[in-house]
Amino acid sequence: MAKTDTPQAVPVSTDRATADRTSIGQLFWQGGTVLALVALIAFFGVMRPDAFLTFANLRNLLLQIAILTIIAVAQTVVMVVGNFDLSVGTNATLSGATAAALMVGGTSMPVAIAIGLLVGTLVGVANGILVAFAGLSALVATLASMTTIGGLAFLVTDGTTLYGMPEAFGWFGQSRHLGIPMPVIFAAVIALVIWLVLRFSTTGRRWYAVGGSAEVARLSGINVRWMRFFAFTVAGSVAALGGIILVSRLGSASATSANNYMMLAVAAALLGMTVLKSGQANIGGTLVGVAIIGVMSNGLNIIGVNTYYQQVLTGLIIVAAVLLSALKTCSR
Repeated sequence: MAKTDTPQAVPVSTDRATADRTSIGQLFWQGGTVLALVALIAFFGVMRPDAFLTFANLRNLLLQIAILTIIAVAQTVVMVVGNFDLSVGTNATLSGATAAALMVGGTSMPVAIAIGLLVGTLVGVANGILVAFAGLSALVATLASMTTIGGLAFLVTDGTTLYGMPEAFGWFGQSRHLGIPMPVIFAAVIALVIWLVLRFSTTGRRWYAVGGSAEVARLSGINVRWMRFFAFTVAGSVAALGGIILVSRLGSASATSANNYMMLAVAAALLGMTVLKSGQANIGGTLVGVAIIGVMSNGLNIIGVNTYYQQVLTGLIIVAAVLLSALKTCSR
């Protein structure tokens, strides 16, 4: 008589417990960035509740991160297609300086702003051509662009700080609507528009497809080169808008005014990539990353931490963002 094997009993309870632990771990892993933001707010709120948890400070915080938000959104667009743009900061500087120099020289404000936006868009076009059609790596192409644009910014400003823009130009960066600073409104609108494009448009879905797997996207009939080119062009335009609003807010333009935003924008976008399970760049996550950087900077200023220590902590955040993003990519 043939002997049949008896199936072994499945330890259901053990498997279920393991699955529960795994799901809790994944939930904690995905929500870790948001929890870090909540922890920072709680920490500074406990340290200085009279100064940190006030409406005036919240408005000040939003104003501080408005320009970073715009530039980080530009960086996110490029990172969605699997690349990055090291020139977003200098592009914003050059665009704002160009508009300021033209206005100081007597050009009408609308024309100067339009030319500033055109300059930023052309920088994006150049980056797109170098990366998408010339086949250069984004690191090499945008690093070269960053250096070139930085030099052009010094030529445009003649190495000095430009003042004397029309008073009406201050509306973009210094006015308020219903008590909300205009840079905050601009940042919110730009982030919303780009989120809608990424979430609901065909172009957004194609950008994500290219970023997920360029070869699969190509085999699916997507023109990968044009999608990358278009992403860099949009990023250039958005960065230019951020630079012009920054000049309006400061009431002056220099050759380095927005350069420091580049690394912070990369850090915010990388932190944002840890929010989604897919590990892809996304606007919601980028806003969380920007908020972390802004809350930390604002809170450290309030409790009186030295600027040098703040730079060290900012660098550590960037390192943590890169590590988290790399771990997220490996876990996919």
